[in-house]
Amino acid sequence: MTQENKIAIVNSSSFGKMFDTHVERLEKIGQVDRFDFDSSIEGKQLAESLIGYNIIIASVTPFFTSEFFEHKDELKLITRHGIGYNNIDLKAAKAHGTIVAIVPPLIERDAVAENNVTNLLALMRRTTESAQEVKNDGWENRARFIGNGLCGKTVGVIGVGNIGSRAVEILHYGFRCEVLGVDPNKTALEIEIFGGKKVELDELLERAEVICLCASLNETNYHLISKEAIAKMKDGVYISNTARGALVDEEAIIEAIQTGKLRGYATDVLEVEPGHSDHPFLEYPNIIVTPHTSAYTMECLEGMGDKCVSDCEAIVEGRMPRRVVQPVSPYITA
Repeated sequence: MTQENKIAIVNSSSFGKMFDTHVERLEKIGQVDRFDFDSSIEGKQLAESLIGYNIIIASVTPFFTSEFFEHKDELKLITRHGIGYNNIDLKAAKAHGTIVAIVPPLIERDAVAENNVTNLLALMRRTTESAQEVKNDGWENRARFIGNGLCGKTVGVIGVGNIGSRAVEILHYGFRCEVLGVDPNKTALEIEIFGGKKVELDELLERAEVICLCASLNETNYHLISKEAIAKMKDGVYISNTARGALVDEEAIIEAIQTGKLRGYATDVLEVEPGHSDHPFLEYPNIIVTPHTSAYTMECLEGMGDKCVSDCEAIVEGRMPRRVVQPVSPYITA
């Protein structure tokens, strides 16, 4: 069994780094190697670089496109070290007989929702700016860093699913916010259970003083926060994004920051990742960028790693992994 399985850990900066047992378990079922590819690598080149590897533990990049599957040899499993799977062509994976599995949402729920609010508070209270001023020996300049409170604000949460529903709870019960929720897949009662009120997008844009982005990315919400959407907002809105970078038009965000229409933007995600020091967001003190670390708690990473390893163990035993988004496979025998 060990000789037949080769496992590729692709573009993951965290899997197996904190918990040695994850890699030790994998080494019992096959050869394990790490790969770091450019996020925009072409599908054919990616496939050729992974020839012989029949199990992949994948991160948010690169993209496993139809071209990748056309040129890939046997591939039993792609298990995502995370929830999102927009970088995997599920139709092509099905045609190739490749199982695609993801982490159960509850594993990331608390960590990502907490970080959405953490980044929001850091932005509103100007935490990073004032902390840097102390390092520059500018304690006496503290009056420059008067921020805004979150308690009692009207907050819009876009995407009230697994993570968004937890953000609604934190904002409503923890900060006494009136929370407006937008989610086409949730009823008014489902959103109300968590402390929010179901509204249409236009009402949220017109009323919210703060907006939290928690939606998954799909073809209907690409650049949802556009120049037109921002024009409908109040002046001085704060936005926090821990979902996907492409939910916002980054040029529109910058323009709104420059004009003062937006008071601040906190994001853990960019449309093109990884980000670099020349990203235009970094020119503005009221834009906070963190490197896609919302799930980076020890508790969350342990759970995510356990799930990926269990997926690999299941597939080599001919069993269906848990939480699959592409279940068609000739390799499942049990």
